[in-house]
Amino acid sequence: MRAKISYAVTAAVLVVYLVLAGGRGVLLIQQGTLLTVAFGAAVLILPVIGLWFLWQNTRFVRKANALAAELDAEGGLPVDDLVRTPGGRIDRDCADAVFAERRAETEDSPDDWRCWFRLAVAYHDARDTPRARRAMQHAIALHAGRPPAA
Repeated sequence: MRAKISYAVTAAVLVVYLVLAGGRGVLLIQQGTLLTVAFGAAVLILPVIGLWFLWQNTRFVRKANALAAELDAEGGLPVDDLVRTPGGRIDRDCADAVFAERRAETEDSPDDWRCWFRLAVAYHDARDTPRARRAMQHAIALHAGRPPAA
């Protein structure tokens, strides 16, 4: 729940910032000089990129949460029994051992979205966020019946 609240607050702050930036872009364009119109157009590109980024991430999170809910209903969510340091971080050796199991499971069943989901969680636990995201995107694509991106 805490993660959802953090995401909502961050998204709201980003939207406010994008609205303010877009307003400044419009004001620059209204000045009517060649330089201010050029700067205004450039400033208006930022909100477009920001909104696209926010939309893509929100879609990704919603789809990943839907997979997690489905996997939870099946009883297939990975159990978080990893050893943690006194500071609360996951022990690297423990995460690596679980990752090796998940990778072998995924290699045995490369077309099962459930394996890719669990692999994404293992990547995340091993602090490899880019690979965790790609593995989750792969799981989402397999679940939707689409060929995964190369």
